Amino acid sequence: MGVNLTPIISRKPTSLESLRGKSFAVDASQMLYQFLALIRKPDGTFFTDAEGNVTSHLIGFAFRVTRLLCDYSMRFIFVFDGRPAQLKLRELEERKLRREKALAEWRLALKEGRLAEAFSKAVSSTRLTTAMVEDAKILLSAMGLPFVEAPSDAEAQAAFIVQRGEAYAVAGRDYDTLLYGSPRLVRNLAIRSTEFYPSKGYLKVLKPELIEAGEALGRLGITREQLVDVAILVGTDFNEGVKGIGPKKALQLIKKYGRIDEIPRSILPKAPENYAEVRKVFMQPDVKKEYSVKYSGLDEAWLMEFLHSEKGFSRDRVTRLIERMRRFYRSVAEDTTLRKWV
Repeated sequence: MGVNLTPIISRKPTSLESLRGKSFAVDASQMLYQFLALIRKPDGTFFTDAEGNVTSHLIGFAFRVTRLLCDYSMRFIFVFDGRPAQLKLRELEERKLRREKALAEWRLALKEGRLAEAFSKAVSSTRLTTAMVEDAKILLSAMGLPFVEAPSDAEAQAAFIVQRGEAYAVAGRDYDTLLYGSPRLVRNLAIRSTEFYPSKGYLKVLKPELIEAGEALGRLGITREQLVDVAILVGTDFNEGVKGIGPKKALQLIKKYGRIDEIPRSILPKAPENYAEVRKVFMQPDVKKEYSVKYSGLDEAWLMEFLHSEKGFSRDRVTRLIERMRRFYRSVAEDTTLRKWV
C-alpha cells in the first residue's frame, strides 16, 4: 500500500510532453496491479485466453506502455519484486485477507446482478499470481525491453537505478521510493492515468506529477532519514503507525526532536518497537548492483507465437504491435543519445 505522505510532500504538475525522451525505472508489479484493476469487462471479470488464463495485464504492457515508448520516446526499466522482507509479511497477510473479503462480496454482487458494485469489489480483490508475473516477463523478453529482478523490494531497486543515473526518475504511485533514496518520483505516468475508488465506485482521472526529492525535503526542512522517521510514525508496509499520528503531526514531532529516539515517551508513549529495523530497511536497502538496462531486440516470431497462438490475441492486433515496436527500435537506432540502451 505504501506510506501516506500526500499531505506534506510537494508535487509539481507535469505532462507527458514535458517528460518526452526521459527514462524511468518502474515497479513492474505495481504497474501490473494497475492494469489488472482497470482492464476488465463490465462485470469486473478479467480478459482471458481460451484456457481461462488472465490476459488483462498483458494488454496493458503490450498496448499502453508501448504507446509511451513510441509516441513520447520514453524508455523503461521494469523492476520485479524479489523475496519480501520478513517485516513485510504482516502487511502481505492483511492484504490477502482484504482481497478474500472483496472476492466474496464480488461473487455475491455478481449473482444478484449489481454490476457496478461487482466491478468495484472485483478491483479490490485483484491478486497478482506468479503465472501472471512470468507471462509479463515473457512478453517483455519478446519485445526486447529490459527488466531487473530485485533481491527484495522492487521500489528499492528502482530507486537505486535512478541514484546511479541510469534512469531519470522512478515511475510509480507510492512515496516509498523517496524513502529508499530516489532523487525523483513521477506519479501517474500513463496515457490516461486513473485511480479507482472502490467505496464510491468511480474512476478519477489523474495527471502526471513530478516530485524532486531534494526540493521536497528542503521545503520540509528535514533530511531523508528524518522523512523515514516521519513515515514510520505514520505507518509503512513494515510497521504499524502510531494511532492518532498523521503525516503533519509526525513531521512536527520529527522537526522538533530530530528523530524518533529523542521524542519523550510522555509525548509519544507508543513508538513502533521495531523503528530502528524499519529505518535500516529504507536507509540500507537490499539491492542488486549488477544488472543490464540494454534492449535485447524485438523477436517478432516469439511475440506472435506468445500473444496470438498462446494467448489468443488477434493476428491483426499483434501485427500492429510488431509494427509499433519496429518503429520504436528504428528510433533507438537513429538517436545517438540512446546508444547506451542497445
